[in-house]
Amino acid sequence: QVQLQESGPGLVKPSQTLSLTCTVSGGSITANYGYWSWIRQPPGKGLEWIGYIAYTGRTYYSPSLRSGLSISRDTSKNQFTLQLSSVTPEDTAVYYCALIGGRLTSWGQGTQVTVSS
Repeated sequence: QVQLQESGPGLVKPSQTLSLTCTVSGGSITANYGYWSWIRQPPGKGLEWIGYIAYTGRTYYSPSLRSGLSISRDTSKNQFTLQLSSVTPEDTAVYYCALIGGRLTSWGQGTQVTVSS
């Protein structure tokens, strides 16, 4: 069973860079299980897909999000990371990492990120 766990700061100041890490256990991020994704849910709104990194290392980002977005991975630690630069209060949300779109599906429990000075 593949399990995912998000980690990172709960509070980020405006204009700073948000960095979140997803640690995967029970399976390798280099295996073709699906797409290792980041998804967020702002308060009072629905889920918003941010992007993914595939088992090959290829990345794809939501066209509706601005630049300054990056997803990378550390295969030695079996982790993948989201970086979002120049954050604003509109980036306040619960952030999830998830394995979706393939033969396996699994979600992390989510982590609250608040952007505020």
